[in-house]
Amino acid sequence: MGNKKVKKIVVVPYTVDWANEFEKLKSVFQDYLKTLICNIEHVGSTAVPGLSAKPIIDIDIIISNKEKFDEIKSILRKLGYTYSGEMGIPGREAFKRDDQLTPMDGSGYYWHEHHLYVCVEDSESLKNHLLLRDYLRANLNEAQDYGRLKTELAAKYPDDIDHYVEGKTAFILQILKKSGFDQEVLSQIELQNKAMKL
Repeated sequence: MGNKKVKKIVVVPYTVDWANEFEKLKSVFQDYLKTLICNIEHVGSTAVPGLSAKPIIDIDIIISNKEKFDEIKSILRKLGYTYSGEMGIPGREAFKRDDQLTPMDGSGYYWHEHHLYVCVEDSESLKNHLLLRDYLRANLNEAQDYGRLKTELAAKYPDDIDHYVEGKTAFILQILKKSGFDQEVLSQIELQNKAMKL
């Protein structure tokens, strides 16, 4: 694991609270970013009803191109997000929360834990997120299989995010292949997952 500081990996049953918290966060981002962005998507396992997940909401803010990215980055900084770069995933810019009050919209609200990304609308990263989410929403049995796999991996590797991610990767790649990704793109995603370990 090296010097990575990793919180204990916990996978919990689905709760509708995740969707509700996403809508609150989306509203803040829409208020501040307005026409600079195309859309805001709830992605990842917390976006799939009935799917067990780590209780961290994944959010993709979608932009048409990088032209206004510096302005978006500046606004997100004022809201309490620190820019982390692409982190090995082309077309996906990551932002880390400064604390539990982030986004700092003046409400004093302790926001649900979340990961925030800004994605270019034609990026493979965004396509990957949306296809995986939509496939799992439409295929409940496979979503439940994925939830069981993640629960088993979290129990087996509670302090090892590398092995947890590695254990999920084959399942994710299988779904993306069914969704039309070609082998070259799947190989890139596999390499990115190995590099990222998110």
